[in-house]
Amino acid sequence: MFLQMSVRGMHTADGVVLATTRNLCVPEDVYMRFPFWLGAYPNSVLEWLSHVLPYHFVTGRVNEGGEELAITVISKLLSSPSSPSTQIVANCTLLACVMVGVYVDKKDIFRIDKSSALPQLMGSLLPQFQKVLWAWDGGDLDNDSIGVTRRAWKLLKVICPIFERAQHHYSPSFDTMRNLDVCRKIYSRVRSSEQDYTWDLLKALRNTLHFMFTAANVSRDPTRVWNGRFWYKDDSHSPEDFDWLVDYLDYIDPDDHEAAYDILLLLGSMGVSCSPAKQHLFVERLLAYMDSTMPDSLRHAALRAAHSAREEIASFDAIDDARLRDMILTKLSPTILSVLCPRPSPTPVNDIPNNIFDYYGRNLCYLELVCSLARNSNWHPHLYGDHYIDRCISMSAEYYKLPSEHAFHIAGILLRIASQQTSVTSLDSVTEQQWWDMMRGAWNGHPYNIYNTRCFELFLVLVEGTKKYMRIASQSDLEQLIGNVDHVLERLEKEMRWQEMRLEMRPEMQGLEEGAGTAIAVKELRTAASNMLESLGQQSSVP
Repeated sequence: MFLQMSVRGMHTADGVVLATTRNLCVPEDVYMRFPFWLGAYPNSVLEWLSHVLPYHFVTGRVNEGGEELAITVISKLLSSPSSPSTQIVANCTLLACVMVGVYVDKKDIFRIDKSSALPQLMGSLLPQFQKVLWAWDGGDLDNDSIGVTRRAWKLLKVICPIFERAQHHYSPSFDTMRNLDVCRKIYSRVRSSEQDYTWDLLKALRNTLHFMFTAANVSRDPTRVWNGRFWYKDDSHSPEDFDWLVDYLDYIDPDDHEAAYDILLLLGSMGVSCSPAKQHLFVERLLAYMDSTMPDSLRHAALRAAHSAREEIASFDAIDDARLRDMILTKLSPTILSVLCPRPSPTPVNDIPNNIFDYYGRNLCYLELVCSLARNSNWHPHLYGDHYIDRCISMSAEYYKLPSEHAFHIAGILLRIASQQTSVTSLDSVTEQQWWDMMRGAWNGHPYNIYNTRCFELFLVLVEGTKKYMRIASQSDLEQLIGNVDHVLERLEKEMRWQEMRLEMRPEMQGLEEGAGTAIAVKELRTAASNMLESLGQQSSVP
């Protein structure tokens, strides 16, 4: 009778409660029936289920129907139009914990309000969930006799909302590459599977990529695509380790913008690039997603990925593939600027709200890319032919008064072009005062990370440019310049001391010659500026 009542009423709220409770009481040899459709039941029923279902998992009174019910409960509670309470988030977190084998204190299971246990639960859920994913050998989930791996795969559908609702209660994961390797194994299964099984694997791959972002606390928000690197990544991985991402980008449906965005964002925010064998395909995909018909979110993510590969793009003349060299110069070069300065379109596809932070980060990303290109003199005709230089000149007036890295890169780009080109007519329009303004702005806006080869090279170019144009400087200009130069010297010397300590611990590391040479050049500039300031002071004191 009890069984008949629970089965007949399973489509009602009372029936759901009855059927679920029944499974805790029936003998082990009786098949457990769990509700498979929750309908528009009130949240009180869902909350009750989130509280009682952990009992089923810890007592072993659950089957795949119970697993599906748990996933549905978590999904409905966390996707509610009203923001879920901390208690509901804690309930869902504990339910996820017991599904993947986290040991949970019985007091937390019995407690109605589990909010106080949320930090501990989140601290246990992330490492355990990752371990279960890593343990997957790429085989069929049907062979999982315990069921923990199968449950983890099902939880991939809802795991991200759990962490997003409790993002202040866990520390970001540093296991980026191991999580990415799970994605690689899933992609390998996609390519080797029958067509009718591929769709489920692709959904699992997308969910795992999303989990990878969430675990590292990296936002997928398109308005934050220009932020710096977010990932912890050691240097033990080669470009070949990321080739499968380029293949994946080529494999997906061209209209699958969400997957494309995730891949491009991953490549861009991790600061990685593919091997030479995949460069042609990579550039083709960049061009496709930078096209003016694509949503701005995709175009920006593609530009961010190009920024990560800027050193390879800058060294285009070292590429053996003649078709790839031609593609970079004739197609990629003009396309990059079109992302920054889009032409009016009769069918706008802007899916990103405009804000000053997006504008600021996008321009810095662009300038860092162009600065790398300007290091190679073979790029110079294309930089002014495709109007990069015009764009940099127009940006200079906007940034030289601000303490931002933009002015530093603009000065480096234009000084490099001017030193090797005599026919760039747009540079002829730059007055001596504008050049000096750029020099002042550059010293006021140097990058935070200055101890690297690229910055050393730019500082040397900037030292020579500053010496040339400071002849028109006023006393106040020189005082400000000396203060900014002193700050750079202080930073350089501090970094040099740190590098010396590292050399003592690791003698195989490179020496300090580049940094020391840069510091000497900057000191010479300071001396020249101080002498000029003293001279101006003497002149002003003469009656």
